[in-house]
Amino acid sequence: MLSTFLSHQKKSFWRSRNRGGSIAAQIVLGFFMLYFLVVAGMVGFGMTVLLPKVFPDHDAITSFNGIILYYFAFDFLMRLQLQELPTLSIIPYLHLKISKSKIVDFLNIKALFSAFNLWPFLLFLPFCFITISKQYGALVILAYIVSIFSLMLFNNYLILFIKRKSISNILFTLGGLVVVSAFIALEYFKVISIIAGSDVIFKAITKQPLLALVFPPLTYLIYRINATFLRKNLYVEELSAKQEKKVSTDYPFFNRFGRVGELAALELKLIIRHKRPRNTVLMGTIILAYGFLFYKPQVLQTNSFGMMLFAAVFMTGMSIISYGQFMFAWQSAHFDGLLSKKIDFKDFIKAKFLLFTIASTILTIAASFYCFIDAKLLLLHLVAYLYNIGFTTVMVLILATYNYKRIDVSRSASFNWQGMGATQWISIFPFIILPLLIYWAFNLFHLPYVGLAAVGLFGLVMLLMRGFWVNFIVKRFEQQRYKIAEGFRE
Repeated sequence: MLSTFLSHQKKSFWRSRNRGGSIAAQIVLGFFMLYFLVVAGMVGFGMTVLLPKVFPDHDAITSFNGIILYYFAFDFLMRLQLQELPTLSIIPYLHLKISKSKIVDFLNIKALFSAFNLWPFLLFLPFCFITISKQYGALVILAYIVSIFSLMLFNNYLILFIKRKSISNILFTLGGLVVVSAFIALEYFKVISIIAGSDVIFKAITKQPLLALVFPPLTYLIYRINATFLRKNLYVEELSAKQEKKVSTDYPFFNRFGRVGELAALELKLIIRHKRPRNTVLMGTIILAYGFLFYKPQVLQTNSFGMMLFAAVFMTGMSIISYGQFMFAWQSAHFDGLLSKKIDFKDFIKAKFLLFTIASTILTIAASFYCFIDAKLLLLHLVAYLYNIGFTTVMVLILATYNYKRIDVSRSASFNWQGMGATQWISIFPFIILPLLIYWAFNLFHLPYVGLAAVGLFGLVMLLMRGFWVNFIVKRFEQQRYKIAEGFRE
């Protein structure tokens, strides 16, 4: 039956109308994957030389033990954004005498064919055979292989479970991101150390190889949880029942904004229920971890806010930029219907502003935990927040009137360039460069706080002029709406 499913999927691919674009995308993706696999192999074989240089205070085996769990923590974050859910059009099989377990087994086996499941072997096994075998022997190498293989499978099926759960409840994913962010923060503030913990675990395995057998049961457990969830949500009747339940979902918070709130709530439902807009918005929450790279105490002491301002604008406005650069295209499938409805375009544009403001406010509040590093960061985030809700929101909506490329919201955001054009690439630069130019104009005269105040004042003035900009964008949208609609039909 598994070979039958594979045969059907192969025929479906070659007989599809857009196979030309799919083949081109697969070739590009294949080159990327091949490149990273080659790099992983080179790093794996060169690890004996690289580790003493990167960790001069530790011997190579201690450093190697320390980076294993650290790698899988990073692997978890990468999979969360890039790993695709294995799919199968199950509707044609539901009326046939095919057990649910066969379909579930196919989906779980198909999930193993991912480049993420090759990288750990290319990175870690060469060092095991080259270095660890000389000191500990074959049994310890086998224990390392079992541990690494189990951790790889654990991440594989855990990510699939989280992504499937997030389809019906986005709070599940947000909760996972909060947990991951908490671990990153604890690592940053040296409350815990993943590297030290990893070294302790694998050093114990070198002394007692049977300890490696702790990992396979954990992997099997997450596999069974994933398989059970799939079995319970396989049939169309169950899926449609959940969908009907979600249709009636309301967001009372938006009621206070009247018609504008109603339109904003509809767009929020579109974001939650579809892959690409949902992943695009979630990307903005992951960017919050960038602060650990840019916010250094020694730089804060010198009041050098340049690159930190870049990070603050990026973190508090990433959702606006990433989602806003495809604005109007998110509704491309039903854009003709919007034009034919009795919708006040001013309310339509105001709804976009409302969503952007809420998103930036949530990200700014979430980023406020960086104040534990230094209270100056609260001021930095306030400046970035005013800039984003004042200027960035206006610019993305103006540029959206030049976007005529259609988007399929049901497709994943990973390695998906549908809807990308020159407008999207160009739009990113003014948002990031302009506040830096304003700040550096004053910082040249050693007035860093005045530079921050100038950026914040600029954003505040733009915010107070929002009524003017709404009218400007509405007028521009009315001029371009038929051209936009024509582009979305292609």
